[in-house]
Amino acid sequence: MPYTHVLGYPRIGARRELKFALESCWKGETNTEQLEEVAARLRLAHWQRQRDAGLDLLTAGDFTLYDHVLDHALMFGALPRRFRSVVGETGTATVFALARGTSTEPALEMTKWFDTNYHYLVPELERGMSFELDARRYLEHVREAQAVHPGVKPVLLGPVTFLWLSKTVDGSDRLALLPGLIGAYRGLLAELAAHDVAWVQVDEPVLGLELDEPWKRALRQAYEALQGAPRPRLLAATYFTGIDHQLDLVRELPVDGWHIDAVRAPQQAQTVTQALDGEQVLSVGIVDGRNVWRTHLGDALARLRPLHERLGERLWLAPSCSLLHVPHSVAQESRLDPEVRRWLAFADEKLDEVVTLARALEHGEDAVRERLAESDASLASRRHSRRVPHATVAKRLQQLHPRMAERAKPYAERQQLQREALGLPALPTTTIGSFPQTPEIRRARAAHKQGLLGAYDYLQTMRAEVRRAIEEQERLGLDVLVHGEPERNDMVEYFAQHLFGFAISEHGWVQSYGSRCVKPPILYGDVFRPDPITVDTARYAQQLTDKPVKGMLTGPVTMLQWSFVRDDQPRERTALQLALAIRDEVQDLEAAGIRIIQIDEPAFREGLPLKASEWPAYLDWAVRAFKLASCGVRDDTQIHTHMCYSEFHDILPAIAALDADVITIETSRSRMELLDAFRDFAYPNAIGPGVYDIHSPRVPGVDEMLALIERACEVVDPAQLWVNPDCGLKTRGWAETRAALANMVHAARVMRERLGARTPTDVAA
Repeated sequence: MPYTHVLGYPRIGARRELKFALESCWKGETNTEQLEEVAARLRLAHWQRQRDAGLDLLTAGDFTLYDHVLDHALMFGALPRRFRSVVGETGTATVFALARGTSTEPALEMTKWFDTNYHYLVPELERGMSFELDARRYLEHVREAQAVHPGVKPVLLGPVTFLWLSKTVDGSDRLALLPGLIGAYRGLLAELAAHDVAWVQVDEPVLGLELDEPWKRALRQAYEALQGAPRPRLLAATYFTGIDHQLDLVRELPVDGWHIDAVRAPQQAQTVTQALDGEQVLSVGIVDGRNVWRTHLGDALARLRPLHERLGERLWLAPSCSLLHVPHSVAQESRLDPEVRRWLAFADEKLDEVVTLARALEHGEDAVRERLAESDASLASRRHSRRVPHATVAKRLQQLHPRMAERAKPYAERQQLQREALGLPALPTTTIGSFPQTPEIRRARAAHKQGLLGAYDYLQTMRAEVRRAIEEQERLGLDVLVHGEPERNDMVEYFAQHLFGFAISEHGWVQSYGSRCVKPPILYGDVFRPDPITVDTARYAQQLTDKPVKGMLTGPVTMLQWSFVRDDQPRERTALQLALAIRDEVQDLEAAGIRIIQIDEPAFREGLPLKASEWPAYLDWAVRAFKLASCGVRDDTQIHTHMCYSEFHDILPAIAALDADVITIETSRSRMELLDAFRDFAYPNAIGPGVYDIHSPRVPGVDEMLALIERACEVVDPAQLWVNPDCGLKTRGWAETRAALANMVHAARVMRERLGARTPTDVAA
């Protein structure tokens, strides 16, 4: 029977137990020992679920209190120099110091894990850094798993992927550190062998990229060096794309098996199989680890049978990638529409799908006849459901015209019209959109959801919060205000709740970073907007102040990326449907008197395929979708967008092609490094580089923010600059928010005085 396993399991707990334990510890309500007890219970429950599902190998080493990349950095002794004076051990306190910052040091930079909405912390390396192994915590987790089931497969982030994901703070070559890093890996593998571990999963997703020769050489060097060490057998794991362009490495690397993603790249199963030697294992990721639709077991079996006939026991089965990216279990979804619910499989259901496929291959279809029938019925229900297609949406797509995705005048002319209409000072200050989601706001939303707070009373409660946000911003002296978004639980889910074609789960949480969890909507059908969503709230907020208030929307690409999206039509078509719905909202906001409209696209970079050769096709439709959403307004209406926690250097032409009047970006953790790219590219429109990190509780001083504004003014024409935080403020408290924004406004005013400017025109002159 084929071996069954998973590459990783959700960490947060079925009821977000890890999130609440972390936040309780950070608030000082509990201590680290109590936090570790919660974590230990979660690990045990997750291993028991894998064992009870019938998996042959339990996966260990994938659990973390914050981020697995950070855990690897600390396990190998890669503590950044700037933290060495404020932290000393590699325990829980150090993890949180690097992740959240200290009173004197900003947190590590954070960016996206390949093309997902999971954020990892970027290790900081430097020339000559030595690596010292401290695997006590990691090995303790392995021993805990072995007490549950003798077959345990620890997970390691591969050495080359670790270096790829890292940065050097002194500009040195990361690959020069590979020999020292390999020494730490050899030591860890020897420890695992001493603990009777037979297999180790070594994640090298960089193999899916189009690597240049130095990085290919590094892979060869790394695994040749690991070959001679006492070690368990190695399963090299790749995912999110195909590796059939790397067949030379598949043939050359001395590993004992390969895991491939046969969902994203089904064609590679045959080509990689042919590249194996006569002993290597092939783990086929046949169940989608990134999406929530049930696997069509009949189709999967048809694809697996030839592989099983050829490989026999050397065929392993698994989800395509770690189940970190999907919720725990559909069994919790008692309120979800029954028709949609039967189409779904979350993490626990995917375990059962993997085991069912293995049993069918070994014992024949009769052994799992009932499961196969359920799968067929689910597929037929979804395929023939009347709620999936919508004739009006199809008709609108047919009527699209290129002019709909273009502004009437070029940016230079729009800029002058907007300056006259808005009358903003030089270096205008604003925020990204959300303000603290206080316990009172959350209680009111919960009470309204449960029917304990009527619609009128809920509206008045939210309007009181909007009034508070406007008054706070006016006291602080911000130039462009926001309504604070008290009514929004999430920037994607809120809009999905008001659009046809989406279903909202009750417990479908996934980890975004640390304790931050999101509940992606389930996009199952054609999308359209039946009624305005934000117009009344925006109009109300604008009536409270003479200053401009931004209308706040989420862009079509982000709505797509941060949902569990349809797999029965091209992503481009779904994006255009979303764009039309948002376009309607943009035009209604403008008609209501809103002069600045922000359409957030933090997932724009995240949507890129991993192979650069496939980028142009994606960027073409992604840019088109944003422009379709944003370009139906007058030239004196200012369009903003926001992007964060991604690497934008290599797609700046596409970002410029969006033609947003203002883009706000995350730059504070990287100390404005990203702005160098905007300068070198000569980005034509206005830019708001974030001057402080909202994901850390620390309040940066005026001098710290002023230094970043000065740096920005050196890199970009001050006439182009806005001043703002890195991201929204919903996770922060009001005390730190007031303090940080007061410092930000003060720093902007100091810089204006230094520039001797009152308006952007004065700066340019």
